[in-house]
Amino acid sequence: MEKKNILVVDDEAVIREGLRRILESEGFEVATFATGRLAIERMQEEDFALVITDLKMPGMSGMEVLKSIKILQPEVPVIIITGYSTVDTAVETMKSGAVDYIAKPFTPEQIVEKVNKALEQKVVLLDTIYLRKELRDHHGFDMFVGESREMQRIYRRILQVAPTDSTVLITGESGTGKELVAQAIHRNSPRRDNPFVAVDCTSLAENLLESELFGHVKGSFTGAIQTKTGLFKVADGGTLFLDEIANISLTTQAKLLRVLQEREVTPIGGTQPIPIDIRLVAASNSNLRTMVAEGSFREDLFFRLNIIPIDLPPLRERKGDLPLLIGHFLKKFADELGRELRGVDPDAMALLEQYAFPGNVRELENIIERAVVLAEGDTIEKMNLELQLPGDAEKGNLGGYIPRSVEELKETKRQIRERAVEPIEKAFVINALKRNNWNITQAAEETGMQRPNFQALLKKLGISARGHRADN
Repeated sequence: MEKKNILVVDDEAVIREGLRRILESEGFEVATFATGRLAIERMQEEDFALVITDLKMPGMSGMEVLKSIKILQPEVPVIIITGYSTVDTAVETMKSGAVDYIAKPFTPEQIVEKVNKALEQKVVLLDTIYLRKELRDHHGFDMFVGESREMQRIYRRILQVAPTDSTVLITGESGTGKELVAQAIHRNSPRRDNPFVAVDCTSLAENLLESELFGHVKGSFTGAIQTKTGLFKVADGGTLFLDEIANISLTTQAKLLRVLQEREVTPIGGTQPIPIDIRLVAASNSNLRTMVAEGSFREDLFFRLNIIPIDLPPLRERKGDLPLLIGHFLKKFADELGRELRGVDPDAMALLEQYAFPGNVRELENIIERAVVLAEGDTIEKMNLELQLPGDAEKGNLGGYIPRSVEELKETKRQIRERAVEPIEKAFVINALKRNNWNITQAAEETGMQRPNFQALLKKLGISARGHRADN
């Protein structure tokens, strides 16, 4: 039977002791801590069935505790308690992985109900973990890390299309794992025991690419000193993966279309077509529909390729998977380098969460490897990341970051605007509060703002009137 031990984190002693009494009366073992850092240190030594943490705490906040737990023990459910009961807060905590959310003041019955519900959900989560293990062990999904809805959709699509011979077009930004998806399709197909052949269409000149794909006969062109079997034939019975297919010329596109239609290939310089039996999977980080409209990609080839589309989400759209990915790469490189690392410092984690990851999962992997190498202590710190946000552009320095799509450009501009405006906002509210003896109501009235909006701005900027004149 699983140990029913619960960890409680709250900077208010009365809340900690109240929760201890309530939960111990229900048969739970309870460990309490006044700070998030002490709680996380304990979790590195002991497994817990559930964690309850306050949201607003000095030092390490409840949100930071939640994110650290998702790295250390991702299967542990976390309940957030707070005196700041807003829809936005609830949504943010749930998106970050909390299983539930309760506002102060609460009754013993409410806490017990939330805890029991969370533990029931943990059983479902463990079933999901077992299912994921089955996917790894029996479906070759061991290379994937992610439990978000976006990734679950990808897993389902792979298992749906793999048993067929239908052509698949995988789209997504660089670093999202297009070749991993192609490999998973092959491993789960009836062709799994035959070759998986991958071709990077950007790495070869047009004439060399055609020779690689279709083959050539001896003497067909200068340098053809012997007959070469093309990769279409090498992949016979298996899967041919054409990566970055948007980069092939219109001439090669026409020849490729004919091969797909006729299911036979004629080597360069040859006269006799050779029958082929392959499953084609293509990938592109460019928008092929746009290229068709511009005339740089054949429409008939696009429709031939786009029978089963799989669109991979960029990492910035599946940030819920970020703690899992960080934990995965942290363990991987710590094991490889013989390092003992406890986790990621909250400041470093906050920086990673702000970053847009133009290189997606591949870039995250590189960042964590570098951080593991550079870490001097037992925790990844902010300086170990050597990461600069695009907002640094306001100082004339992008840190090497250049947006690769219009979406990334929009995100970069948004971050730059926020960073540029924040100092002005802080000066605006602090001066208003000083002029009004730190009375929030009077400051809001003087500036022409509604009090709730003024308070929301204070909260956003992390400014508190506590310690100054009370505003009751």
